[in-house]
Amino acid sequence: GQPLGVLDGIPIAVKDNFNTAGIETTCASNMLKGYISPYNATVVQKLLDQGAVLLGKTNLDEFAMGSGSTDGVFGPVRNPWSYSRQYKEKSLPKSPSEDEESNWVITGGSSGGSAAAVSSFTCFAALGSDTGGSTRNPAAHCGVVGLKPTYGLISRHGLIPLVNSMDVPGILTRCVDDAAVVLGSLAGHDPKDSTTIQDKFKPFELPNLTDVSKLSIGIPKEYHAPGLSSEVLALWSKAADLFKDAGAKVIEVSLPHTHYSIVCYHVLCTAEVASNMARFDGLEYGHRSDMNKSTESMYAATRREGFNDVVRGRILSGNYFLLKQNYENYFIKAQKVRRLIANDFVKVFESGVDILLTPTTLSDAVPYVEFIKEDNRTRSAQDDILTQAANMAGLPAINVPTALSERGLPVGLQFIGRSFQEKQLLTVAKWFEKRVKFPAIQLEEVERHDHGVLQHQKSASFS
Repeated sequence: GQPLGVLDGIPIAVKDNFNTAGIETTCASNMLKGYISPYNATVVQKLLDQGAVLLGKTNLDEFAMGSGSTDGVFGPVRNPWSYSRQYKEKSLPKSPSEDEESNWVITGGSSGGSAAAVSSFTCFAALGSDTGGSTRNPAAHCGVVGLKPTYGLISRHGLIPLVNSMDVPGILTRCVDDAAVVLGSLAGHDPKDSTTIQDKFKPFELPNLTDVSKLSIGIPKEYHAPGLSSEVLALWSKAADLFKDAGAKVIEVSLPHTHYSIVCYHVLCTAEVASNMARFDGLEYGHRSDMNKSTESMYAATRREGFNDVVRGRILSGNYFLLKQNYENYFIKAQKVRRLIANDFVKVFESGVDILLTPTTLSDAVPYVEFIKEDNRTRSAQDDILTQAANMAGLPAINVPTALSERGLPVGLQFIGRSFQEKQLLTVAKWFEKRVKFPAIQLEEVERHDHGVLQHQKSASFS
């Protein structure tokens, strides 16, 4: 009978790589099938303490390794926009034999399940994790807000790690104000996570920005990456003009080491994956093979049965980079490049730029049948190219849904801010969100029940 907090009764969903006491946590892998954690991740506990209601755990790429949410043991996540009126009207079957079943599009990854849950009105907010863009990428494809906070602002305790030095719990909501509310409940020091900030975090309400004339918006030229679709490029230019017309200073900036970030990320990511995955040995928790010839054979068989090809491939790569004879040439060199990437951002922000405006993804969501033509690693290298530099530098970044593509699918743009300046980042994102008036998804079932709300949001002024 007593109010618990600002999230009283708010339905939320949690990506299945956050530990939840008494509820299975699988990371969408056979390795953790049936594993029930004895404790809650700090972020899950904080949400429950504030009165949030956990609706369920959401699907992902196995151990969050991927950019499509297609590689988990539960099968791929389908993008709710595949079943929207906007997409159906634009995507007529190419041939009579092509049915709706083969036409559905991916959510992006690896937090695709959480993005789909928010996008389809299943919950108001969801937790994702963001190591190289895994919250912002699916947010862009599913037409929702995806926030990756500054590294160290939110506790990672209880998040099953992928890359300890880059992982950040991400927040998926339907509007920027909601993201600020959830952030206020989650941020701050956690004695169980030594990488969290020591300072006390004060939750904030976002002001309504009316004057952007004092703002300086940076447009990084390196983000005009190979493969960037003409639609996304046009929207990016239009967004820059929107700020310019409102009186903000919009300048082209350079982040020269961006070109190397995806290669650098591959080395650092796989090296930390190899280290993190060593704990899944069949001895303490999770799957254990019946092979009983020797401890070695049981250990090998357990990992062969428990992990999919993607995870095994990353473990092999990581161990190769960490070999004594390769360590200097790969791991140490990648760490040095990472520092250069982080310094690029520092220089740009020191030059007076407040916020960087970039695309989030190269294009809108692709059909599943097209996505799986390429392997996981190739896809991840392409899809994370615009998002993972922010993880390298530990900076806060947010995807804001901007407009619908010609195919009737969402396209988002990304804002990157200074370290621990979430309030400024979210305030600018909110200003932008109000100007673009992104249309609500029109799902047949929802439309019947919630006609009024959707009618109110139908005008798309920024396409």
